[in-house]
Amino acid sequence: MRKEFIVKRIDASQDGAPYVIVSLTSSKDLQEGIKPQSQFDPSKMMDPSKMGDMVKNLNKMLSGAGGMMPGSEGTSLKLDMHEYKAMNLSVGDKVYLDLSKDENTGI
Repeated sequence: MRKEFIVKRIDASQDGAPYVIVSLTSSKDLQEGIKPQSQFDPSKMMDPSKMGDMVKNLNKMLSGAGGMMPGSEGTSLKLDMHEYKAMNLSVGDKVYLDLSKDENTGI
């Protein structure tokens, strides 16, 4: 399975070791968070049955986490400096993670 992400943040190690932490956000979540909204769109009028959705959206805005819920860590990778420099990553870059299950584990 292949997942698409956007580099959200790159942090140096806390202990001075030669690695960086690359924080990723799902490109799907990022695209959903930046859809333009018209204030005069009748379909966006306040509906009491949609109060739960409003609270969820408010939590996202207050967290400042780019669409992640509060308390959620998101996806982070620990890369040594050689890997980081070889990939030449910067904030905003689109990256892909390929996930596969090891069929030889026997568990």
